[in-house]
Formats: sequence, structure tokens, C-alpha cells
Amino acid sequence: MSLIGRLAGSLVKRGRIHVRLPGGREESFGPGGFHEVTIRITDGAALRQLIRKPRLAIGELYMDGRLVIEQGTMLDLLDIVVGSNPWEQGGQRGKTAMSKGLWQDLKGKFRRNLPAASRKNVAHHYDLDDRLYDLFLDPMRQYSCAYFTDPANSLEQAQLDKLAHIAAKLALQPGQRVLDIGCGWGGLAIYLHRVAGVDVLGVTLSTEQLAYAQAWAEREGVSDHVKFELIDYRHVAGTFDRIVSVGMFEHVGAAHYDEFYSSCYRLLKDDGVMLLHTIGKLGGSGSPDPFTDKWIFPGYHIPSLSQMQASSEKYRMIVGDTEILRLHYAYTLRHWLERCEQRRAEIVAIYDERFFRMWEFYLAGGIVMFESGAACNFQVQYLKNRRAVPITRDYMAEAEQRYRATGSPARS
Repeated sequence: MSLIGRLAGSLVKRGRIHVRLPGGREESFGPGGFHEVTIRITDGAALRQLIRKPRLAIGELYMDGRLVIEQGTMLDLLDIVVGSNPWEQGGQRGKTAMSKGLWQDLKGKFRRNLPAASRKNVAHHYDLDDRLYDLFLDPMRQYSCAYFTDPANSLEQAQLDKLAHIAAKLALQPGQRVLDIGCGWGGLAIYLHRVAGVDVLGVTLSTEQLAYAQAWAEREGVSDHVKFELIDYRHVAGTFDRIVSVGMFEHVGAAHYDEFYSSCYRLLKDDGVMLLHTIGKLGGSGSPDPFTDKWIFPGYHIPSLSQMQASSEKYRMIVGDTEILRLHYAYTLRHWLERCEQRRAEIVAIYDERFFRMWEFYLAGGIVMFESGAACNFQVQYLKNRRAVPITRDYMAEAEQRYRATGSPARS
């Protein structure tokens, strides 16, 4: 059996993969009973690249048309491989795993995201052609994990429910001042003002998102209460009753966690409440996925809950509530991928086939990581004073129902 056969044979425990190698030879792996996929590797150099650096090469070769899916889809292929080895049932354990985790933590400390680099990294992804995001996001452009009270819900409903779920955990009161760190296109900030009567400052490092959010607030007639600035969170001045951050912490970098929590402690009033929503790792932290780090989100780091705790505890940020969203992002990504596939011709017209394959691989990879890998989402509420919120969670459920009945801002 070839080297690729020995490697693939140890990974494929369900489904079946047929590989057509350069020169015409074909090999097959897996017991069947699931997806059946046929891939073709176009040249010897591509095969060597795949064997040498599979985590990076599979995406790059697919982008370049040197790994061709002839039967099935890229999602099917990744689902076979990752789904054959779910995080709950595999992975290293004991001393080896602990040593690996410590080494990855140490490497993360040297990945610096200083303000100038952070702005460049944000622009790499969020300052893409504005038309792209309208093709697959919901009307409020929520580019983060939705909240599915029912897996059958539409993406639009799940994103609105996510906003209500987050707002409820902030224990908002009219007239309060809220800081939205990494405000995206402004949907959350405008939503919070609408349902709770709060004033919001949204900060971003994306010039495209800033312009979009400011224009949206103007059209809604709320720009006196909802403002947006192009500024790094580390440079924000003043204090706030509430801080919220959704889908931004992944870009902070492990080397800057202490800096992040120190800044939040400084910015939050003594009786304040903070809600942090982030992609997380179920186990210990690890190195970033090489394809995602190179092509999608340069400089990112996915935290473990223990990493977050280790930094927040230094600044006596009390954890008031923690929720683990295990499968919600998988549902979200499946909606996004389906919409991208339906609008493939339009995305190719904006960019090209290579970009579409890159985007497809990114979304498909995300799905399998949330369905079978170590990825999840954390929602962590932080307090500076243990008496800042009621002693039971009833207030969250009551507010969430109220906010759901209020509705959403108009489309920007």
C-alpha cells in the first residue's frame, strides 16, 4: 500500500474515499456506510505536498484545482475524515497531551497582535467586497454564531434570537452606556438601543464596517444614541455600564489576553456587567489551523475556557454566568455554506473560482470542527461586583422573551 494509503487508511473509519493518483492509479479507503467521495490529485508535486503538510495542503490544492472533487463535496470529504475521529473519542491523553498543550500555550505567547498588525489582520477578512456578505449573511449581517432554539429555525430567526439571548445577559437598563468591542456592521449596537433604550459606542478596526454601521445608524435615526468609531479597544477612554463583545476575542491573540481583560476592567464601571461571546476550544488550547491562519483570519487564536479564566482572574473579573454553545455554530455555518453554493455564480463574478473554493473550504472546515472537532462557542458574563445582577438567572429568561417580542432593526 502507498504512503497516502497508510495515512488515509488509519483516518477513515466511516464512509469511503476513492483517490485517483497521478498516472491513473486509484486507491480506495474506508468501510463505507456513510458519504462516498472521489478525489483526483493532478500531479506528483501536489501529492508530495499533501503528504508533507496535509492540514494546509488540502485546502490550498483544492483552491488551485490540483485536488479535484469528482464525486461528493468537500464537506463530505472533511466530514468523513474529521467525523471518523471525533474529539470526544480520540486525541492524545496523559503526559504527551499535557506537554503538547503547554508547548502550544508557549508558542501562542509569541504571536503578537499589536494595534497596527491587528488593523491589517481585520482588513484582510472584513474589508472584502461588500457584496459578498450580503449573499450569505442574514439581513442584519450577523457574522457570528447564531442561537437556534430549534435546529429547524431559519438563519434570520436564529440570529435575532442570538441578539436577544446576549442582550438578556447584560441586564440592561434604559439610559445606560454600552461599549461594543468589535461591533461588526453595527447590527448588535442598533438592536440594543432599540430593545433596551441604551446608548452604545461600537468600536471596530474595519473601515468598511465602520462606514456601513454609521450609515445604518443615520438611516435608522439613532446616530445620537448609537455611535461608531475606528479605534482599537486598548485606546478607548472613559467608563461604561455594560461591555459586550461578540466574535472579536478570537482575534485578540493569546499573548494579549491579559491586556484585553485589563482594558475591560478599566473600562467597566464598578457595578458593570460584561458579556463575551467567542469561539472556543473544548479541550486545551492548540495551534491555529494553518489554512485558516494563512488565508482567512491571520493572527487568530481560539481560546480554551481555562485560558480565559487564567487571565480574567488576574483582574478579579467575576464569572457570573457561563454557557457552552456546542452545535449552534455548525447549524449557522451550514446555512452560510448552502447560501454560498446557491450564489456561486455571483461570488465567482465578484472574485473568481479560486476564491470560491477557498471560501467553500473555510466554511466546510468550520462545520466539521463544530460537529466533530474541538470547537464550540463560549458565552461568559463577567462582573466587577458579585451583587451587580440578581442571584438567580430568572432575569435573563424574562428579558429574553421581552426582547424577542420587540423585533429587529430595519435592514440597512
